[in-house]
Amino acid sequence: MMHVDYLRVSITDRCNERCLYCLPEGFSDWKPREEILTYEEILAVVEVAVAMGVRKVRVTGGEPLVRKDAVLFVTELLRIPELREVSLSTNGTRLAPVAGALSTAGLRSVNVSLDAIDPVLYRRITGGDVAEVLAGLEAARAAGIPKIKLNAVLMRGINETQIWPLVEFAAAHRFILRFIELMPVSMTEVLNDENFFPIAEVKRVLAARTVLHPDPHRHGNGPAHYCHLPELDSIVGFIGAMSDLHFCESCNKMRLTADGKIRPCLGNHGEIDLKSALRPTIDPRSLQQRFLTALRDKPPEHTFRNHYQPGRIMTAIGG
Repeated sequence: MMHVDYLRVSITDRCNERCLYCLPEGFSDWKPREEILTYEEILAVVEVAVAMGVRKVRVTGGEPLVRKDAVLFVTELLRIPELREVSLSTNGTRLAPVAGALSTAGLRSVNVSLDAIDPVLYRRITGGDVAEVLAGLEAARAAGIPKIKLNAVLMRGINETQIWPLVEFAAAHRFILRFIELMPVSMTEVLNDENFFPIAEVKRVLAARTVLHPDPHRHGNGPAHYCHLPELDSIVGFIGAMSDLHFCESCNKMRLTADGKIRPCLGNHGEIDLKSALRPTIDPRSLQQRFLTALRDKPPEHTFRNHYQPGRIMTAIGG
């Protein structure tokens, strides 16, 4: 079995934005509230995972901060002594009001989606207001959260003009920026030859303006490769799930969906249902057995390159 010590936990399938690559326009097929795991159930799953060796948990969605009492849930996670790291992925639009409380609770790592710094482009991609994201980032920094990373999914013909502005913004604020290749995670038609922007081309764009020194240090728990830009004294990461043929070799993660399924691989349809081990009562032994099944079923690589047909949207799977 593959080694897994990292669990991404989705606490909601809902989002307050409509990203071009993860939520179709007009989408309304949300899960009924009773199908979403309660916080108590999610914590029970995490505790079993921790007993089996998981040491890092990332809270995701949808947008996790749209769920009521999300800060209290993160606080409960941070009280699990065996966890070395609890982090949060968010679109940042609701981060400003809760950044202080998250920092006080002990949160030390936040990933914020930022596909464009230009307000018009940001609204085109997400339907949202980039000023809210910038306010969230500033609040997180002011609250003392030490590790703040920006994630930018690149789409040719849409936001490739934002590559250098994003680099300059991240450098000016001492954030780590990561460029991510577009993946067919929600709709097959999202990704095509016309809009795909490979990591190799991102690097060429940057190399035309600055020097890229490979950085051997790991700045997170995922598959990103990093470079140091000495002129800006900044770190930029690259996540190339489509073009990197070795992308899956060091994968150490699984996902818990908001509706109670363990998904061993984002790019495969396989899922193990946990609900009957949680309802009507929580059965830790049964949860452990299902985790073991998921570990055995974890594939050696994703199938994004093989005409992958997404079974459900990204917000339902978890970021």
